[in-house]
Amino acid sequence: MAPSFLSIAKFVEAILSRRFSSAGLSLQTLTIDSETTIQYWGPPPSPLSDNKQKPSLLLLHGFGPSAIWQWNRQVKQLSIYFRLYIPDLVFFGGSTTTSSRSDENRSEMFQASCMGKLMEKLGVERYSVVGTSYGGFVAYNMAKMMPEKVEKVVLASSGVNMRRSDNEAFIARAKCHGIVEVMLPSSATDLRRLSGMISSRKLDYVPDFVLNDFCQKMYSEKREEKAELLEGLSIGRDDKTNVSPIQQDVMLIWGEKDQVFPLRMAHDLREMLGKKAKLRVIPKTSHIPQTEKSREFNGIIMSFLLPPSSSP
Repeated sequence: MAPSFLSIAKFVEAILSRRFSSAGLSLQTLTIDSETTIQYWGPPPSPLSDNKQKPSLLLLHGFGPSAIWQWNRQVKQLSIYFRLYIPDLVFFGGSTTTSSRSDENRSEMFQASCMGKLMEKLGVERYSVVGTSYGGFVAYNMAKMMPEKVEKVVLASSGVNMRRSDNEAFIARAKCHGIVEVMLPSSATDLRRLSGMISSRKLDYVPDFVLNDFCQKMYSEKREEKAELLEGLSIGRDDKTNVSPIQQDVMLIWGEKDQVFPLRMAHDLREMLGKKAKLRVIPKTSHIPQTEKSREFNGIIMSFLLPPSSSP
């Protein structure tokens, strides 16, 4: 592993931070209860008055690196139309909790409760939520738990209808022994395997020392706690699904070639969520269309969330 002052990952992260700052966001930390602290990118404490007129939008990242890595292709465009809040979920980035380990305190419902507390502490009364993958699990539960707060919901590449057989099939496709081995890479080889599952772009020609550097930066911190989050998921434990329609309008965005949650799961989920759910499939993309086809991804979000007179 390269010394910290030679870290390519830290250099890239600094560039991404400037991208968030140039979109009018600042990195802040807020204690939401006696045990939990959330780090987030959001409007400065004293925002401009015209920014207050924008609709509020909460972006929830997936399992993996912190929010700054996963939403960097959205902030510039979406910040024009929305008042953005982009937190690190608990045990990612600068967010953490001292609550004792239990299924309840490591579940996606716990994450949803924490994100709800964050928005309440910030004084945001109504907002829409976009969640990708694991962040979609959180977004779905926020919509169920806080219908008076959450206006519209976007679930991107998020198989909230995952059954145990789906989980087992994913592990088999990844040629691993368990979900933790797939989702928490610890070496260049592991990261190449994960990238091959979530992205259409290959890392075959990226040197090992570069990938090891990114592994260290993105996956080494709070590894034990992140493994507990995977073990604490309420979905995928058996072959039943607890998905039910929610009162909000829902947009599902899916990559055509998603290997984590195959496209058939998106069609099934749309049926489960009922008449208020729509599905948009982005061709020639895998599990991270927000990165691979960011312009199309952003356009779907804006056309769904903004009134026709405000859409670009």
